[in-house]
Amino acid sequence: VLMRDLMHKDGSIYVHCDWRVNSFVRLALNDVFGRDKFLNEITWRRARTHNDATSWAAIADTLLFYKRGDQFVWNPQFTDQTEEDIETRYRFKDDRGRYRLGPIDSPNPRPNMMYVWKGFQPPKKGWRYSPERMAELDREDRIWYPDSKDKRPATKLYLDDSKGALMGTVWTEFSAVQASANERVDYPTQKPEALLERIISASSNEGDLVADFFCGSGTTAAMAEKLGRKWICVDLGKFAIHTTRKRLIQVQRELEASGKPFRAFEVLNLGRYERQAYLHVGGRLTFEQKEQALAQKAHEFRELILRAYRAQPLEGDSFFHGKNAGRLVVVGPINLPVGRLFIEEVITECRKRGASRVDVLAFEFEMGLFPAVLDEAKQKGIDLAPKYIPAEVFDKRAVEKHQVVFHDVSFVEATPRYDDKDKLTLRIELTDFSVYYSQGAAEAAVASLKNGKSEVVCENGQLIKLSKDKDGVITRALLTRQWTDWVDYWAVDFNYMSRKEIIKVPSGLGVDGNLPGFEPAQGELVEYEERWTGSYIFENEWQSFRTRRNRELELISAPHVYTEAGRYKVAVKVIDIFGNDTMVLVPVNVE
Repeated sequence: VLMRDLMHKDGSIYVHCDWRVNSFVRLALNDVFGRDKFLNEITWRRARTHNDATSWAAIADTLLFYKRGDQFVWNPQFTDQTEEDIETRYRFKDDRGRYRLGPIDSPNPRPNMMYVWKGFQPPKKGWRYSPERMAELDREDRIWYPDSKDKRPATKLYLDDSKGALMGTVWTEFSAVQASANERVDYPTQKPEALLERIISASSNEGDLVADFFCGSGTTAAMAEKLGRKWICVDLGKFAIHTTRKRLIQVQRELEASGKPFRAFEVLNLGRYERQAYLHVGGRLTFEQKEQALAQKAHEFRELILRAYRAQPLEGDSFFHGKNAGRLVVVGPINLPVGRLFIEEVITECRKRGASRVDVLAFEFEMGLFPAVLDEAKQKGIDLAPKYIPAEVFDKRAVEKHQVVFHDVSFVEATPRYDDKDKLTLRIELTDFSVYYSQGAAEAAVASLKNGKSEVVCENGQLIKLSKDKDGVITRALLTRQWTDWVDYWAVDFNYMSRKEIIKVPSGLGVDGNLPGFEPAQGELVEYEERWTGSYIFENEWQSFRTRRNRELELISAPHVYTEAGRYKVAVKVIDIFGNDTMVLVPVNVE
């Protein structure tokens, strides 16, 4: 329903599904868009025939095509004609080449086209063309004349002028992305670029906006960029967003190398807005009622996080919220980053209780907090493990299936390298990337691992593959041998604080654009004003990343030349092999 509401009145939608849910999805789309908005059911042959001893081989998927309103953008697509089609359809030849006969009579009644042409009486509904156009076609020898005036002339449609065969609803020209394909990015549900090229070309024009709400490997965004369309791509998975980001940077490089224009793009994390929506309190309430409602919402929110973390709630504790595998658990502020004061309070409360192990769960941590506070906690006998709360906590099914993963905090070290000859020139070197993980991760995995299975775990800053054979024998394989093995992508913004994040909010409200209980009266006009959120926009001025074909990673950036001397904050962002991003600010003084 949301996708329909976001669509333009002349927009359309393609929904990809397989034989398992085809009928159910179509019924749902009929309900959302209306049966009269159904346009086509397209069959895409994604694989060649393969052996299946029990039934017909399932080698095709379905694309359901619906329109938003009465009108929709449509650009017919063509494919190459087969030799058989050419022999059958283009049966005539002259000095110009092969041609077929096309209609010269009007499909609809046209009284103004009722005239005699070279002795031929007009058709019942009139000629298709005016006398002037008929004379032009005749001069170009594009009219075929029969041997009798009782028959009707026709137009000559030459093979060389044809765009090809008009595409139907059975697409067999391209299969699923093969292992050796250049476009392959090792994403399990990756679609071939040719498939998206056809869809985007048929249902949008240059400059139009294309959206994909399950973007996966980013094929839609890549083809939209190449075809000159604007785009919005969304996905819940970090790996999908990271794969799409790298792919689009590669597309930009290809377009730049070929002298073609391309657009900048921004990666937005909307988890903050999900939290705001979850904590929203509606209705006309008094201040005390709002405070009570907010406290209840916050309590329910913490319970949701603890359930996703599989922690047992601690109802009687005034500070800690839960316990998991012998470790205390505390949930940080919901709308604020966890800072040094909060961590120091956690350490103090642990020492009061004689506790030595604690997990701190938060949506955000202050930059520069780690690893110093972890070392301080260790010196005081506290094993403190900070973990990020993922957006998946809002996914009820993921919580119920225990699929929510709380990733550990990483530490980035970057060093500025000044140019001896040009003081305005600077490079940034990535010098370290460390991951801190809780003790006992491997032991817990071994205890739950079934015979014949394997699992990848993180422990002591290393990635380890644990395997248990059919006899229950455990083997360990080290997957990360040096810190660079963790890094999949890193980027540099040489002047991070030059671009403030500005949003529009109702006048008088906070930067989140909402106040608990604020609901404008019906028909009331709300005035908006621009506000700074307190954050800055990270701009990828330089980046290096691994691809499927090139696993090398540059550890020193290209030189950046500042326009004037001064103090700057350089932001360095690292994305690890799990798709988690970590950023650090590096102060530099350009003299």
